[in-house]
Amino acid sequence: MDPLGLALENYDAIGRWRITGEAGLPIDASGQLPNGSQFYGLQGLRGLLLERSDEFIGTVTEKLLAYAMGRPPEYFDKPTIRSIVRNAALENHSWSSIIVGIVQSAPFRKRRSES
Repeated sequence: MDPLGLALENYDAIGRWRITGEAGLPIDASGQLPNGSQFYGLQGLRGLLLERSDEFIGTVTEKLLAYAMGRPPEYFDKPTIRSIVRNAALENHSWSSIIVGIVQSAPFRKRRSES
């Protein structure tokens, strides 16, 4: 199961809103996060994420950095992640500020390519 995906269940494959599934049954957009928090729909999930926005932003930054570096983050990447999040806070944690922080970070600029 994909608990985050359940929040988007009312959208079909091309993004149209729907209230029933293919079988004509009502769509259940409720879900539960691994910590036990329950939500209904996208607004419910949004509310839960906003309650823990610092943790959410840190995790998103860590995952984006891992993708950009092509490797999982190590313990020595933690200060970089904290710095990116701290600097992005000055711009209301905009996506662009996080992306720029990642691209300008030492782990990204000094990554090695496999050749």
